[in-house]
Amino acid sequence: MRWEGNRESSNVEDARSGGGGGGGFGIGGGAIGIGTIVVALIGGAVLGVNPLTILGILTGGGEGAPQVQQQRGPAPAPPANDQAARFVSTVLADTEDVWTQLFKQGGATYNPPKLVLFRGAVRTACGAGQAAMGPFYCPADRKVYIDLSFYETMKTRMGAPGDFAQAYVIAHEVAHHVQNELGISEQAEQSRARMSPAQANQVSVRIELQADCYAGLWAHHAQKARSVLEQGDVEEAMNAAQKIGDDALQASAGRAVVPESFTHGTSAQRQRWFATGLKTGSVQACDTFKARSL
Repeated sequence: MRWEGNRESSNVEDARSGGGGGGGFGIGGGAIGIGTIVVALIGGAVLGVNPLTILGILTGGGEGAPQVQQQRGPAPAPPANDQAARFVSTVLADTEDVWTQLFKQGGATYNPPKLVLFRGAVRTACGAGQAAMGPFYCPADRKVYIDLSFYETMKTRMGAPGDFAQAYVIAHEVAHHVQNELGISEQAEQSRARMSPAQANQVSVRIELQADCYAGLWAHHAQKARSVLEQGDVEEAMNAAQKIGDDALQASAGRAVVPESFTHGTSAQRQRWFATGLKTGSVQACDTFKARSL
């Protein structure tokens, strides 16, 4: 991915203590496998409990658990010589440019999210966030959170290497902010509240697949404006989408694949909707809620 030399966003906050680094899904000196994450996600969907809370229970909490970083006001910007932080800042800036233009075309103003770099755990307006959950968006404070060690986990544990795969992850989380800006998230949550757990999961799947489509849409416009893609980049993103499908995660955890429990969509669905956004560059084409088939 061609990113160096492009604009970096000023909307990045560095809440890491002592700078960069980290070691995957480290929790209390141990390690969290994908299976634990799946259990937390499924349990959260079925029980209506914040998956972060369930993860805390599964990992023991209390003694040996990661200390939640307390933020008192905005965190500082990351150091200029931090290559990984510069990459994240540049990708975030690119999403800002794309969505600002698209919102403008629709007669609206885009208010970009902040992106917070943290290590291990962090307190958010949505509760205590942990690195083991992977990157996430908190609508309550309108911030994207990421522990950069997740990228090493993508490469070594999930088999999803590459800088464009990393960019796809950021674009997907920013897409949840776009959904929040457009009022899609609120409407979806109101619908989910009136549904059975299985039906609510289907709404969640449509939200996540739309975010995948929006990530592809970002790539479409970024390529058109700045020629950011290099050979193999699209394959990196498609591979990442395949690795994080609900069916792939459940299978890799040694569990039975249970479609009723899906909250993000199958590998094939995630690939299909990312490809739709990448090919069309159309917000309308990403309307998963009107799609008869996902």
